[in-house]
Amino acid sequence: MNEQRVPYRVACYTLGCKVNGYESQAMLEQFERAGWTIVEADQAADVYLVNTCTVTQIAAHKSRQILNRIARLNPDALVVACGCYVDQKERQQEPLGGACGLIVTNREKPHIVQLVEARLDLPADEGRDFYISSSGAHTRAFLKVQDGCRQFCSYCIIPYVRGPLVSKPLEQAMQEARMLSESGCREIVLTGIHLSSYGRDLPEDIGLADLILALEAVEGLDRIRLGSLEVGLIDDAFIARVRDCRKLCPHFHLSLQSGCEKTLKAMNRRYTPDQFMEAVQRIRAAFPDAAITTDVITGFPGETDKDFEESLQFVHDVSFADLHVFPYSPREGTAAAQRKDQIDKSVKQERSSRMIELGAALQRQFGAAYSGKDVEVLTEEYDPEQDVWVGYTPNYLRVHVHGMIQRNQLIPVHIENVHQTNNGIYAEGFYDER
Repeated sequence: MNEQRVPYRVACYTLGCKVNGYESQAMLEQFERAGWTIVEADQAADVYLVNTCTVTQIAAHKSRQILNRIARLNPDALVVACGCYVDQKERQQEPLGGACGLIVTNREKPHIVQLVEARLDLPADEGRDFYISSSGAHTRAFLKVQDGCRQFCSYCIIPYVRGPLVSKPLEQAMQEARMLSESGCREIVLTGIHLSSYGRDLPEDIGLADLILALEAVEGLDRIRLGSLEVGLIDDAFIARVRDCRKLCPHFHLSLQSGCEKTLKAMNRRYTPDQFMEAVQRIRAAFPDAAITTDVITGFPGETDKDFEESLQFVHDVSFADLHVFPYSPREGTAAAQRKDQIDKSVKQERSSRMIELGAALQRQFGAAYSGKDVEVLTEEYDPEQDVWVGYTPNYLRVHVHGMIQRNQLIPVHIENVHQTNNGIYAEGFYDER
């Protein structure tokens, strides 16, 4: 390492999804291995990475704001724009503006140190592998095992900015999981742009179930949590292979988007409400304590009042543990954005409010079932204001625990009460020291 580069400081601001979060940490670890000093995003730095998002108009707008604000507050620093917003602008051949000193696409992220050091006229090191080796102060870490998507849902810009399917080889994923476990991480979250397609591009005949089964053997790893899944993955064969995995968390995030068959077809989603419900029933038969969560879009072009009521009723019938609700956001370059039957913003917001209200009721119903029960909690952080430890059950119920506890412990907890706030539900219980 050339000592000329040692004093240089780098910070990172991350927007968007779990994949971006993983990639931000992987980029920072590359800089650290090259001798750079990592600082917080609100501290003085020589280089600021802004890992952007463009999944909605709001996300794209926020990405622009952050880039401009960091450049304005740090005129002598190099501002590096990367992430999906960058790829969208590159695809549309539109300039990002004067805020950025360097633009790095998603595909160039593994070469981030070389690109930055070349921009600063430093003698660049050779390229490094793109991975994370430590969970830092966290008990849970994301493990990105897949990138790209070829679904081309009519509303989604992501296949255009993330490119084709790329899966992390099984042994490489295992090696990274071992490093995370050795650093003290007890839970990993498998994530990807289209996680359900893991393995399709690899020469071996493997899929997500093979990866889950392999990770069962990683010593020190207690929990394997899955990121967002597609309904098509949840067939009898998949369930049969993973149902006995003792480390697999019974928490399944299945992307719904709409409970109306007509709307799903217009979205180019490749299932019907009936097929979605069958997948839910398979999960619940194999994992009785499963929490099933989802995403829902309201106000998709052409969605009538009747279509929305169908979607609302279906969400009620599934009885999700939690919902992420988004008013439809047109993304330039997608098929849905070109439709003439766009829904008025006020209608989208009204439907979104009703769906969120239903989600809150379902969340209360899910949480209430745990009052008086005994659960296992992985402790993550101490809340001094409430004098409790905060952690999660395997099915991702947030729990505030009273008792003499330490961080990163798997402990039995007796739930006494469940509360709902504007930020969701949490259970309150006591550490059962018996």
